[in-house]
Amino acid sequence: MSEKEIIDLEEQFQARIDRGENIEPKDWMPEKYRKTHIRQISQHAHSEIVGMLPEGNWITRTPSLRRKVALLAKVQDEAGHGLYLYSATETLGISRDELFEQLHSGKAKYSSIFNYPVITWADIGAIGWLVDGAAIMNQVMLTRTSYGPYARAMVRICKEESFHQRQGYEIMLTLAQGTKVQKEMAQDALNRWWWPSLMMFGPTDEASTHTEQSMKWKIKRKTNDELRQQFVNQTVPQAEFLGLTIPDKDLKWNEERGQYDFGEIDWDEFWRVVKGHGPCNKERLHARKSAYEKGKWVRDAAVAYADKKAKQTLKEAV
Repeated sequence: MSEKEIIDLEEQFQARIDRGENIEPKDWMPEKYRKTHIRQISQHAHSEIVGMLPEGNWITRTPSLRRKVALLAKVQDEAGHGLYLYSATETLGISRDELFEQLHSGKAKYSSIFNYPVITWADIGAIGWLVDGAAIMNQVMLTRTSYGPYARAMVRICKEESFHQRQGYEIMLTLAQGTKVQKEMAQDALNRWWWPSLMMFGPTDEASTHTEQSMKWKIKRKTNDELRQQFVNQTVPQAEFLGLTIPDKDLKWNEERGQYDFGEIDWDEFWRVVKGHGPCNKERLHARKSAYEKGKWVRDAAVAYADKKAKQTLKEAV
């Protein structure tokens, strides 16, 4: 294909994006668009699967049967989200085995938020309220992203994430209205999860290497900083209702901007965790690799059973 033909195809592709059309798997797309989506959707899928680890560890320690059922449902949802997203990534011409290899080798990333320890039951509430709240902020716009399979997967995921956020907020509300010790536990969880939650939106727009192109291709509809500001504006009043204090001495309402001003994020910590040096990076990756290796016999058995059924069906047809 000549350079002119490629330029023409790229112009036609961008025109479709500008008209708000969805790009489907069999449509022509620039290689960079395909690779960008593989990176983004697979990172999202890995985050859902790795995100099961810290919460799954609390299923046997919930304070009541009602909480246990809700947490089981949430972890199950996250497994489903990972499977939707792996399936969406596969439509871009990459196998699931390749995706797992990239995760296990450290080539592919997952959300840095899951590299922090979950110390108390209040952390489960803070994760639901803050982490899933930040995720929803990111993900609602993805229901209108330009790649069709990703956009459609996000519709159901966002509905279920909304349940997760409400579940977490209810846990925090119960603790905040409880005993002095329970309220202190809720405040402690907020103190530890607030800044990592703000980091979930990624680096500042100035430091981001992907935002400009992602906006042009309508992979993203808002920048990292816009989404982070929206999250702060929404979450501060929720904390006030709980009677909890946001751990930011610089936080204040800016009447002129009609938004909250907030303190500087520790970007050194952000990059340290992203590069694999967070409190639980090694633990999370080891758990995923171990689960994959120990589950090999299940995958092999499933393939063998499918082959046997296929041969039996073919034999009956003959």
